[in-house]
Amino acid sequence: MLKEFREFAMKGNVVDLAVGVIIGAAFGAIVTSLVGDIIMPIIGSITGGLDFSNYFTGLAKSVTATNLADAKKQGAVLAWGSFLTLTLNFIVVAFVLFMVIRAMNKLKRKDEAAPSAPPKPTRQEELLVEIRDLLKKA
Repeated sequence: MLKEFREFAMKGNVVDLAVGVIIGAAFGAIVTSLVGDIIMPIIGSITGGLDFSNYFTGLAKSVTATNLADAKKQGAVLAWGSFLTLTLNFIVVAFVLFMVIRAMNKLKRKDEAAPSAPPKPTRQEELLVEIRDLLKKA
């Protein structure tokens, strides 16, 4: 059973998946930083310093706080600003992945479109061709 598990774990697909998950997590952190630290502050400065992550609507009458963390402690809130930030995060991730896959497909098509020249025959192949030609003459 241990041997079977080792064979399963070492298959290419499992290792590729593990690498993909690890790279995806790191990429997710980069995109989260891009959205939270670069894009949203720019949008906030354009809109007059608004911080979308603190936008919420209280669903209970007991919610009187002005920031999201305190409002969540007071009762139910609809944190639509956080949702907006996460949606923007998703759009950025999807767009970047689209651009990467598009570039990879373009390179793949370029490689397929320009077939490489056939390799030069080896010395053995050249000798075999000469022998064949001599046999045809005889």
